[in-house]
Amino acid sequence: MAVTTATLPLAPALAPPAAYSPGLHVLATFGAPAGRLRDATGSRQFFAALVARLGLCCVGEAYHEFAENGGFTAVLALTESHLSIHTWPEHGLATFDVFLSNFRQDNHGTVRRVYAETLAFFEGHEQAYAEVLR
Repeated sequence: MAVTTATLPLAPALAPPAAYSPGLHVLATFGAPAGRLRDATGSRQFFAALVARLGLCCVGEAYHEFAENGGFTAVLALTESHLSIHTWPEHGLATFDVFLSNFRQDNHGTVRRVYAETLAFFEGHEQAYAEVLR
């Protein structure tokens, strides 16, 4: 039995997809008063109100308070992506990040607003700030 091979024509090249920017990711470290960095309950209320006011959609959240120092960690899962904060009141520090997808609309301004309002809520002073375009 003879084996034959055939050469198939190559598919035409596809045009590259239109430029798409998945979103903006802000990562920051800020100093803040210890009392603010221990207020997980107030922070939960603040983030819930902020998410609602900006028209974002929270699909889950986790808050954990640390008994040894009074700090907390919070992560909010959003349909647009996420935000998180980790506090160290004994050092007067917090780390924060927020990423919002641009799938339905350009959210670059909203990301910056979430950060600015968070910094104001905590009465924070920025120590490190980075923007990563995804």
